[in-house]
Amino acid sequence: MAEPAPRAAGVRAALGEAAARFGFSETPRLDAELLMAHALGIERAALLLDMDRAVPEGFWTLVARRERHEPVAYITGSRGFWTLDLGVGPGALVPRADSETLVEAAVTHFRGRAPATLLDLGTGPGTLLLALLDEWRGARGVGVDRSAEALGYAVANAGACGVGGRAGFVLGDWDAALTGVFDCIVTNPPYIGTNERLPDEVRLHEPAGALFAGPDGLDDYRRLAPAIRRLLAPGGAAFLEIGHRQGDAVTALLAAQGFAVTLHRDLAGRARVLAAT
Repeated sequence: MAEPAPRAAGVRAALGEAAARFGFSETPRLDAELLMAHALGIERAALLLDMDRAVPEGFWTLVARRERHEPVAYITGSRGFWTLDLGVGPGALVPRADSETLVEAAVTHFRGRAPATLLDLGTGPGTLLLALLDEWRGARGVGVDRSAEALGYAVANAGACGVGGRAGFVLGDWDAALTGVFDCIVTNPPYIGTNERLPDEVRLHEPAGALFAGPDGLDDYRRLAPAIRRLLAPGGAAFLEIGHRQGDAVTALLAAQGFAVTLHRDLAGRARVLAAT
């Protein structure tokens, strides 16, 4: 049962009060604005342009959910990523801005010669696959995930984003069900060590199978390196998201498969993506 609504008068005051409750968040004001826009049924931009509104019924229920550290994306049912709004919820990893580094690296690499075939290993709600298919309008792609729940979101997102006719999905364990080769392979695998600490909104709500990869966080890269070698077409390129301390270790795994590896950093200057060619 949500606690009684505070007596904040109007949207502007309610946003300030809600943000004050989200002291655990790195973006408390943004969280409050996204929840308010969702409760009003409008875009956040429209909210910021007009604060002279009544606080909608149900807003404080959303605030109470966020106070329990539930991810904002699960509460609103969507998260913006690259050029898309993706549906997301329990059972699927929430798309993160850091992963846009991978999309940017892939788009830059293939500038002027877009790949014809794309593979996303561990696609989750379709995050990387759909962003790149939206960029490469002539490409076709396959997304693989071992979670039927996550693939449900991916299929729905492909239709909503208008790329359903060019995207296929496979329920499976990495490359186990795949044959053939692909011009571009992308992956954001689990890379958190099992003993690493995570914020409660991640640890308590997001699927552990999409987060943890053994004591050193490298178990899935050990599986992926030879899989990418088998599945990558001649002249193709693969892009792997990594934890910011894993650059050397994952580079060594890829180099052992004969790849040349280039590091890409995110906007904060941290190691974030490896390109293998």
